[in-house]
Amino acid sequence: MRIIPMLTAVAVTAGLYLVVIERDDLLAFARGENAPEAAETETGTDAGQALTQAADTRVGVVALQSKATTIGSAVILRGQTQAIRQVEVRAEVTSTVISEPLRKGSHVKKGDLLCELDPGTRPAMLLQAQAQLKEARINLTASSKLSQGGYASETRLASSEAAERTALAAVATAEKELSHLTITAPFDGLLESDTAELGSLLQPGSLCGTVIQLDTIKLVGYVPEAEVNKVTLGATAGAELATGQQVQGEVTFLSRSADPNTRTFEVEITVPNPDLSIRDGQTADIAISSAGRLAHKLPQSALTLNNEGKLGVRVVGSDSTVVFYPVQLLRDEADGVWLGGLPETADVIVVGQDFVTEGVAVAATYRETEQ
Repeated sequence: MRIIPMLTAVAVTAGLYLVVIERDDLLAFARGENAPEAAETETGTDAGQALTQAADTRVGVVALQSKATTIGSAVILRGQTQAIRQVEVRAEVTSTVISEPLRKGSHVKKGDLLCELDPGTRPAMLLQAQAQLKEARINLTASSKLSQGGYASETRLASSEAAERTALAAVATAEKELSHLTITAPFDGLLESDTAELGSLLQPGSLCGTVIQLDTIKLVGYVPEAEVNKVTLGATAGAELATGQQVQGEVTFLSRSADPNTRTFEVEITVPNPDLSIRDGQTADIAISSAGRLAHKLPQSALTLNNEGKLGVRVVGSDSTVVFYPVQLLRDEADGVWLGGLPETADVIVVGQDFVTEGVAVAATYRETEQ
């Protein structure tokens, strides 16, 4: 019965020895057995927490993988048609019209009679001037012979020469007056107004009729100074008239001087009009072709503003952070807009771009291009 208390005393003594005397070795033994497992557990826990925190901080967005395409960058203008020629034919002498009038809309050829005026006494005046010229030449001949023989002074010879020149001028004036009695068309075209009525009195400057030439015809518009360098002579241009008719021509004139009020430059496009279907003064929407440039076609909803108020798009960068690019709006279409100012390839954020700023890490989901 005394053996059990003795064993108990030995066990207690050994325990106290290990706890008190061999305390350091006991603790080292305990650490050696449990440290690797504890360290591994702690490291795994920290890594898992870091990954969880990184995933929690990334913002989910939807991006579109876009690639630039070369497009024509047309200069869009609003203008009007204009006759290639338009002349108001007017009288140069005073007289009465003796020809029947031509009605507006009539086709005329160069040299066709528009107005014939009453000659009055002008033929008689021409005959008188011719007779005076004949007399002056006879007197000049006589004076010349007498001067050679020493029988006439140089003063008399000079007077005879002056009389001949005066007579020549009178003949030329009378012939010119007669030529002005017939007013003709200066070129092929159409009468835009009736010619002067029979019996009406025309004075110098009075209107006989208006002639216009519509084949070819001009389209006249005005280019803003920001786009004037895009327009070149010979460039192809198209236009749609207010009637819906579409025409095509080429740039034949570009002003070197800006309008002082609007700061725009006049441009003219020559368009064939053989059937005269294009009228003078029609409104036209003009598009002038210019050198192409790279552009991205994106939905309008992708556009946003940065903190400075600049228009642009937000793109997923190479490190999965947001980058803002200012853009230029090149063309607006029903299914999207063409934008310039982006790299050749770009992952453009199309959903969630208004909830992120530049430098923010994102988790992008991609969808197919809409181009």
